[in-house]
Amino acid sequence: MIKNIITISREFGSGGRSVGQKVAERLQIEYYDKDIIRQAAEESGLGEKYVEEYGEFSPSADRFAYNFVDLIEEGTSPLIKLWQVRKKVIRELADKGPCVIVGVGADYILKDRPDCLKVFLFADEETKKKRISELFEDADLKVRNRIHNMDIRRKINYEFFTGQEWGKAQNYDLAINSGTIGYDRCVDIIVDAAGRSE
Repeated sequence: MIKNIITISREFGSGGRSVGQKVAERLQIEYYDKDIIRQAAEESGLGEKYVEEYGEFSPSADRFAYNFVDLIEEGTSPLIKLWQVRKKVIRELADKGPCVIVGVGADYILKDRPDCLKVFLFADEETKKKRISELFEDADLKVRNRIHNMDIRRKINYEFFTGQEWGKAQNYDLAINSGTIGYDRCVDIIVDAAGRSE
């Protein structure tokens, strides 16, 4: 079956945005990333900075980060409200037509769609460190801490809202090591797996 929706979950520094953009360009389909933040901010009434910070990351790298969040769906917690709006936005974007969606739990939100290809990108620490250093020009120790912190916060957020283990291969259709394979080959593999003609 042709996969019209491609979701890309990723470790921090594994090149998920770059790979996602290249896949969308190759297939000439829509690419959604920051658009989701803007739309979720508009629909929720929450600030863009808040949506960007907490839409995909837990408030801290502490495993108890969500202990005091109101779990009732109708609750007043802005984090719960953001999750509900994020689900709505992602489903609407997927319904519009073929696209690539990076991050924000889209793999879980769209898991029941048979035309959705769920991808997880990961890489070795050296590859991630090199990429983050290029993007942020941080000192070596700060880079390692940033990678570790962001991945933990992403994992806590994902697992809290989905009940699934972040990065577990069985939750995805493809798990690709972008560090050993390279971004261009990742794009080739994803395009091929989607079964869409270029």
